[in-house]
Amino acid sequence: MIRVMLVDDQRLARLGFQLMLDDVTDITVITSAENGQSAIDTLNQLDANHRPLPDVILMDVRMPGMDGIEATRHIARHWPTIRTLILTTYDEDDYAFGGLDAGASGFLLKDISKSQLMESIKAVFENGKILTPRITKKLVEYQQSKFIFQDQQNIFIESFKSLTTRERDICALIAQGLSNEDIAKKLFLETKSVKRYVSRILSKLHLSNRTQIAINWIKSGVFTQLK
Repeated sequence: MIRVMLVDDQRLARLGFQLMLDDVTDITVITSAENGQSAIDTLNQLDANHRPLPDVILMDVRMPGMDGIEATRHIARHWPTIRTLILTTYDEDDYAFGGLDAGASGFLLKDISKSQLMESIKAVFENGKILTPRITKKLVEYQQSKFIFQDQQNIFIESFKSLTTRERDICALIAQGLSNEDIAKKLFLETKSVKRYVSRILSKLHLSNRTQIAINWIKSGVFTQLK
């Protein structure tokens, strides 16, 4: 059973997502919060009482008090096993990318269908496909619009030099939005082999999720290395 937490300052939005997930047999909403600080307080309380934490958090970005970006950064630092999905609208893409930098596993449009919501939660929980081609394209544009000092870029480049050629190939494909299954087909590998490669990459780079692999790869400036 995948445990989900809803964080949104709009009560109707929280209720809407709750209703969408109510009859899903392998997903359950265990708690909700109205802003980032409330979400952190709730997680601290669950921890203190030795209660199960959520596996996935659906996090709005713009909320009064602590917003979703800062909350995501705090959660990624203190509860690295929790996966956060940023909730956004079409005109909030750039804001949502700040959430990816902060440690979110991906983001969803608020008008997502029930089936897409279910698939996204399950994919993130299983550390599967996180970035879609549309999001990847926007992410590249977003990172290219930000000024990165050469020294900073060199740090990202050097980190990838610690990987094998095969591991770098997989990083490039992750950055293009491919799932483990898609990568396996492209590189003629078994899916379980790709999962092992991804785990090794995360360990070597000291990262917590695939989205961070994609962001660091793009920041290194070698995004187009493998097509």
